[in-house]
Amino acid sequence: MKFRVERDVLAEAVSWTARSLSPRPPVPVLAGLLIRAESGTLSLASFDYEISARLQIPADITEEGTILVSGRLLADICRSLPSAPVEVATDGSKVTLTCRNSRFNLATMPEGEYPELPKLPDISGVVDGEAFSQAVSQVIIAASRDDTLPILTGVRMEIEDDLITLLATDRYRLALREVTWKPSSAGISTSALVKAKTLNEVAKTLGGAGDLNIALSADSELIGFESGGRRTTSLLVDGEYPKIRSLFPDNTPIHAMVETSMLVEAVRRVSLVAERNTPVRLSFTQGQLALDAGTGEDAQASEVIEANLDGDDITVAFNPHYLSEGLGAFSSKFVRFSFTTPPKPAVLSAQDDATGEDREDYRYLLMPVRLPNQ
Repeated sequence: MKFRVERDVLAEAVSWTARSLSPRPPVPVLAGLLIRAESGTLSLASFDYEISARLQIPADITEEGTILVSGRLLADICRSLPSAPVEVATDGSKVTLTCRNSRFNLATMPEGEYPELPKLPDISGVVDGEAFSQAVSQVIIAASRDDTLPILTGVRMEIEDDLITLLATDRYRLALREVTWKPSSAGISTSALVKAKTLNEVAKTLGGAGDLNIALSADSELIGFESGGRRTTSLLVDGEYPKIRSLFPDNTPIHAMVETSMLVEAVRRVSLVAERNTPVRLSFTQGQLALDAGTGEDAQASEVIEANLDGDDITVAFNPHYLSEGLGAFSSKFVRFSFTTPPKPAVLSAQDDATGEDREDYRYLLMPVRLPNQ
């Protein structure tokens, strides 16, 4: 095999494909990238029995062929090469990379031992990549990072006709985001549980390339994403996701609206004195919100900002990290808090102006920290 390609093109392609490689592969060949050169196209692929990644780039191919080479090492080498065309050629069990005065020799791996890559299922529909990427970023903050509960490390995708609903929870908070898409067939109704980490990678690396194709297998075991000549597949998380929609209260008699950027900064400041596992307290009264944190004689902080309150005065306390992450997911000018009673979960939603209705396409439910007098 022998081909020539621009350094930047090759480095970016190798880096993207190598993202899916496991740091501790179950078998040595799964540490490799499968590179195939044919018909003026260079194809790169990675697979770890759970996630696959494939892309194609144009290349000046002199000799067609296929090689398997260490993916992470190849990615490091490509990033370090000077900005010039790279020539790649095989010689027996070795592959040589030449770029200006730089030359690297790498051992190839036995491509015959490499497993067959999973095929992309039939396309189920198309979603705007940027909208999907934003939706994912708003939801994954609530996914659990505890691998002992693998089901909660996933994001549930519920698909009903032209609406995709993303849901995630770690038992202390819950995020829900709705995004429209164009299904391939009318009346589609299905669901999938995708690892939050995988969905985050898809959103970051494929979300900016325009339309994003979503493909679900008929047996509900595999999901695929494709955009801009790149495709990735992933096994779905196995298990029954908890029915968390019911946690959203049907009726909330107390509502408070605060300017998002002002609240974000206030929470950041008072949280500086919040020791580990201590909350930030929020006291809503007519016309204002008082925030305070810290206990004992070490350090305390308080701040008062404007707020509109509809309903009775209410004081609640939240984990400052969970509150900050939730607030950071809102791009609206205002954020609206909806309460039932202080010990019950609060629902945060977006509001564009001081008098308008709240937007419910994104909701962030947050469990309060119980105060001593509650």
